[in-house]
Amino acid sequence: MLKWSVIFFIVAIVAGIFGFGGIESAAAGIAQILFYLFIALFIVFILLGLTVFKRR
Repeated sequence: MLKWSVIFFIVAIVAGIFGFGGIESAAAGIAQILFYLFIALFIVFILLGLTVFKRR
């Protein structure tokens, strides 16, 4: 998921350089959503790893 976030970020940068404002903002928004989703899932899995799997 972090890979897709980086890809959309690069698309946003390239679109911004060439002047495609609508595409740039859409790609940047998607990259931002994917990044925050990645961070949230990362934290959830870290907490699960520290609590649930430690009991076994």
